[in-house]
Amino acid sequence: MAKPPVERASPPTKPAFRGLETKLVHAGADHVQGAVVTPVFQTAQFEYAGETDYHDLRYIRLNNTPNHRGLHEKLAAIEGAEAALVTASGMAAISTALLALLQQGDHLLAQSCLYGGTHDFVTDDLPLLGIEHDFVDGDAPGSWRAKLRPRTKAFYLETLSNPLIQIPDLEAAVEFARSHGLLTLIDNTFASPVNFRPIEHGFDLSLHSATKYLNGHSDIVAGAVIGGAELVDRIRRKLNHLGGSLDPHACFLLERGLKTLAVRVRHQNASALALARFLEAHPAVIRVNHPGLASHPRHARAARLFGGSGGGFGGMLSFELADGEEAARRFVERVRIFVRAPSLGGAESLVTRPATTSHAGLPPAERERLGITAGLVRVSVGLETVEDLIDDARAALEG
Repeated sequence: MAKPPVERASPPTKPAFRGLETKLVHAGADHVQGAVVTPVFQTAQFEYAGETDYHDLRYIRLNNTPNHRGLHEKLAAIEGAEAALVTASGMAAISTALLALLQQGDHLLAQSCLYGGTHDFVTDDLPLLGIEHDFVDGDAPGSWRAKLRPRTKAFYLETLSNPLIQIPDLEAAVEFARSHGLLTLIDNTFASPVNFRPIEHGFDLSLHSATKYLNGHSDIVAGAVIGGAELVDRIRRKLNHLGGSLDPHACFLLERGLKTLAVRVRHQNASALALARFLEAHPAVIRVNHPGLASHPRHARAARLFGGSGGGFGGMLSFELADGEEAARRFVERVRIFVRAPSLGGAESLVTRPATTSHAGLPPAERERLGITAGLVRVSVGLETVEDLIDDARAALEG
């Protein structure tokens, strides 16, 4: 007599996560063997399971281990996108995305005053492949049409520019791109998904240096591409060939960091605004660049774009000293709590002079034209007590 079929409980359906904080903690979680935290799958390859496409083979370089897949699901969820991809660095995300979407003869529009590494890639590397570009003023939509060419394919922007913390006309950029059939790519590193989620505002792709806020602990280098499934898959296939994949242990650390993203960034938002207000009132400072200040030329735009859903104005600011380069050098040398180092978005507050770090590769005349003077200091506000940061800055200015 045949045994009755064994009834198996169907796997529980995943709940619909409403809030950002819930998505950060639970989206993409893989409770292997009941583990609350997804373990590190430290294996280069997995057993063949009948895959028919090379890109579906389970292999670290193909960015599809359980650690990768969980991160992809979480990143897509927090920005309201169809798909996501992690990479070995922020520049791997940026360069691979552009190489996947542009080909010989194509033309790229990009806002001026880009991060130095992106600027160099656009100006030095893309032309070698026959890909041309033009820079535009991100805050002057009326000037963009004149730079269009028959082979213009994409428009590249940054949510908050580095290091002057400018805010391009993002709403106009999306409308302009749609009306001319262009893809939109935006580097959302400085804002983070807590303050701005580009996909929800109509951008095609959101790019991150996950080294910064997404990880938040200054202990890995990583990148992310977030957007529509078809575009992300094109970029994934290009990344599979170029080899810029993220190691599973770095994936583990990035997932860990993401769980605390909201609480970290909201603290940094508040502290950066308090520090910016102190600096703006100090007689040694002639200009402070922070969108939370009413004096910022695009404060109203920042409040409209970043103020909803518990967001804020970001943890980055820069300022210029009245006595120029020598005063900036003294300030950086005198601080004791701020760490003198490049990068940003970690638990530690960092201070740097962009003319000697992030934008050192630009010719001095070009830096000056963009407003990146030798007396400019950039600050990434961390998680310390803000009163201690203000005291440290005061002592460095007045010591």
